[in-house]
Amino acid sequence: MEYYFSTVLSEITFGKAIQRTTSALKDEGFGVLTEIDIRNTLKQKLNVNFPHYTILGACNPSFAHKALQIENKIGTMLPCNVIVRDAEDGNIEVAAVNPIASMVGVHNEELTGIAEEVRDKLKRVIEALQESH
Repeated sequence: MEYYFSTVLSEITFGKAIQRTTSALKDEGFGVLTEIDIRNTLKQKLNVNFPHYTILGACNPSFAHKALQIENKIGTMLPCNVIVRDAEDGNIEVAAVNPIASMVGVHNEELTGIAEEVRDKLKRVIEALQESH
């Protein structure tokens, strides 16, 4: 089982890819709680050059609430991470976590349905990005 879903966008700026990804997430009921600029962090902390790489911490509040009611430590797996990164060939890759793969170690059958619904929403985000490009 793959631990992520991804698509590659061409002829788009990095900033525009983040905007489209954020918009596609919003269309599926996700908000972006965090935006981590890995490139900038590595430059500041280690003085190394790294390609554009941003982690978007996406959360769908109603699904997060349901999951937290079932498993009170599931917050260790939240939010759902989506990355936007420069690909080696000059394109932009967008990848989203597969929550089914994340839940393998949780061992709570009650979470399966929620994880499947979130997986389907994140897949639609990736598909929407493919279609809009």
